[in-house]
Amino acid sequence: MMHYILDACALLIIFNGEPGAQKVLDLLDQAETGIIRLSMSIVQLTEIFYDRIYVAGIDEAKNIVESILAGPITIIDTISHSVMYDAGRFKTSYSMSLGDTFAAATAKNLDATLVTKDDEMKEAEKAGEFSILWLK
Repeated sequence: MMHYILDACALLIIFNGEPGAQKVLDLLDQAETGIIRLSMSIVQLTEIFYDRIYVAGIDEAKNIVESILAGPITIIDTISHSVMYDAGRFKTSYSMSLGDTFAAATAKNLDATLVTKDDEMKEAEKAGEFSILWLK
């Protein structure tokens, strides 16, 4: 079964009505029916939470997080040492935000495909660190 790790931007593009939203909605439908596995690090869920606080306020941000938790996405709420080491290495080797390093390291360690639109991931993908399903 294919396993995908969602970057925060994957869900934010749905909330913002950006291009690529339908691709993410299709992945959510496939996860709901058990065709694929979708996961997300708690770090990316935190990014979504604080983004939504800015946009809609804390109560709505909490509601959005609760709806994500009730859906087909498995939230990985612990960070293993191997993910931590890879995230640190990605931060020093590639031009990535700290949050993106955790999404990338989680995908690498679970041998999953990262779902993102962030161009800062291209260099690491080209180096063979992990694979990406692009939302562009």
